[in-house]
Amino acid sequence: MRIVRFASPSGMSFGVLDGDGQVAQIEGHPFGTISFTGQRFPQADVRLLSPILPSKVVCVGKNYAEHVKEMNTGDAPERPLLFLKPSTSVIGPGDAIRIPAGSTNVHHEVELAVVIGARGARSIAPEQVPASVFGYTIANDVTERDMQKSDGQWTRAKGFDSFCPLGPWIETDLGGLGKDPADLAITCTVDGELRQSGRTSQLLFDVATLVSYISQVMTLLPGDVVLTGTPAGVGPIRPGQRVECAIEGLGSLTNGVSGADTTSTAAGSAR
Repeated sequence: MRIVRFASPSGMSFGVLDGDGQVAQIEGHPFGTISFTGQRFPQADVRLLSPILPSKVVCVGKNYAEHVKEMNTGDAPERPLLFLKPSTSVIGPGDAIRIPAGSTNVHHEVELAVVIGARGARSIAPEQVPASVFGYTIANDVTERDMQKSDGQWTRAKGFDSFCPLGPWIETDLGGLGKDPADLAITCTVDGELRQSGRTSQLLFDVATLVSYISQVMTLLPGDVVLTGTPAGVGPIRPGQRVECAIEGLGSLTNGVSGADTTSTAAGSAR
């Protein structure tokens, strides 16, 4: 089942994308028993948003051996290397990745994203992870590389608004499509040029290991997202370019790149 979050003339809703290209609106959130409203929209008539608004995005660094080599910052970690992206970094398909003012070294990083389901995940074993996974989607862990190197930790480099595109939907049954999340093709192209190409079978720590490990540190709430790491081939993007991240069975997530948004909440007078 493909779960989408979308904007229509009646507002923002969750829905199920049918094979005929129609979006069937559902009541409330998609966790638990799904109830349909009876409203249906052609996909062309709605705007797809990020498929979920997580309370947090938990990310894993250096989780593909070839990416570890290209970064040239030491050996692969002995245990998952965790960091967070704020919820305000999340954008949806078609939204612009915004380059911070003065930055010239922002990189794309395509990643398999795991969406946590209704029961959440706290102190669970690897074999219990499938029951806590709602589905999978595509992410782009956009990174300001100069800041990442200079700061000594990654919050600023990874945390800008628009630095976590997600989408286009959450696939809740990859197995039903004949796909295994443990072995999916994963690619990223920029203006049609192939930059990244790998398979999720190359993950140093697999999904079950990652979610279990994270759950020992922090409670994963329904709708939280875990980014599993990026294959080799990361590189710079600049305003005017088009980034397409694709994962087998999950479709593709496309975002343009623009300059900084300098709008301030301090502008004007409060009333």
